[in-house]
Amino acid sequence: MRKLYITIIGVSIMAFFLSGCSLFKKQILDGDGMENSYTQISQEEAKTMMEADDGHIIVDVREQFEYDAGHIPGAICIPLTSISDEKPTDLPDLDQVILVYCRSGRRSKLAAQKLFDMGYTHVYEFGGINEWTGETVK
Repeated sequence: MRKLYITIIGVSIMAFFLSGCSLFKKQILDGDGMENSYTQISQEEAKTMMEADDGHIIVDVREQFEYDAGHIPGAICIPLTSISDEKPTDLPDLDQVILVYCRSGRRSKLAAQKLFDMGYTHVYEFGGINEWTGETVK
């Protein structure tokens, strides 16, 4: 009986540590609790942030041909398909404010999460250019 008890405790401790690995995922204290993701903002909030001279960068995660057809002024093109496990060379600063968009909001959410998971601390996703009411350029 004692051996069974010790085995159960051992297995329980091992299970705790193995499942606990996910507890060590990068987390940010946001005042209301722990957050494990980028920040979703409205397009109006994005426009306000774009007006600030804070060194932010606007990232269009659509494919190059989509970007070439029209994009938000000042945006750079880093297609979602090119974002892997390594920091994009155009985003050297992990603490830079990064505003991410795509066509409809699906790819930008995926890209924002990938960037956050890589260690970028100020990632803001604001949806798609198809809803954008601001200026666009070619």
